[in-house]
Amino acid sequence: MSSVLEEVLAANKLYVQGFGSKGALALPPKRQFAILTCMDARINPAGMAGLSEGDAHVIRNAGGRASDDAIRSLVISYKLLGTKEWFVIHHTDCGMMLFTDSVMRGLLSKSLETAVIGEKGWEDRGKTPGSTEGEFVNFLPFSNLEESVAEDVRRIRNHPLVPKRIPIYGFVYDVKTGKLIEVPKAMAAGKA
Repeated sequence: MSSVLEEVLAANKLYVQGFGSKGALALPPKRQFAILTCMDARINPAGMAGLSEGDAHVIRNAGGRASDDAIRSLVISYKLLGTKEWFVIHHTDCGMMLFTDSVMRGLLSKSLETAVIGEKGWEDRGKTPGSTEGEFVNFLPFSNLEESVAEDVRRIRNHPLVPKRIPIYGFVYDVKTGKLIEVPKAMAAGKA
C-alpha cells in the first residue's frame, strides 16, 4: 500500500469519527450557489468563500474552464438542485498559461510520462511510448487571465441551457494573498 493511500485512509477514519449529523444534510446546496474554479491544490474553495459542507456546489477542473462538462454540472446544479447564482473563479500563477494545445499534444505523442519545465519550456523525459490521442482533446489553455474569465462567463451566459435570470460572477483568486479580484468584463457579461 502506498504511503499516500495509507494517509488518506487514516484521515478518513478520523473524519468519520467527527462526522456527526452531516449525514442529514439536504441534497440541494443550502446557500443556493455554485462555484466553478480550478483544480489547483493551492485553492481552498471552502476557505475563500466561507463555505461549510452542504452550502454550495464546487465544480473543479484544470483552469476552472467552462468546458462542456462544467456547463453540464452547472445546468444540473440549477435545474435539479436549485442554485440561483454562479461564480467563475480562475487564479494567478495558473499552470494553464504555461502551455498550448500543440505543446501538450507534442508532449503526449512522445511519452505518457510526466514532463518537466525548464529554461527552454516543457521537456519530455519519458522513455515509454506516447499517444496521438491528444490530437482530439481541447485542453483549454489560455494566455490572458482576465480574458479567460470573461470568455468563460460569456460562454456560460450564452449557452442555450442556461437561463438569463442566473447571475454569473467572474473573479481571479490571488494565490499569494487569498483575495478574490473582480473581473469587470466578466461581471458585465454575467449580469442577470
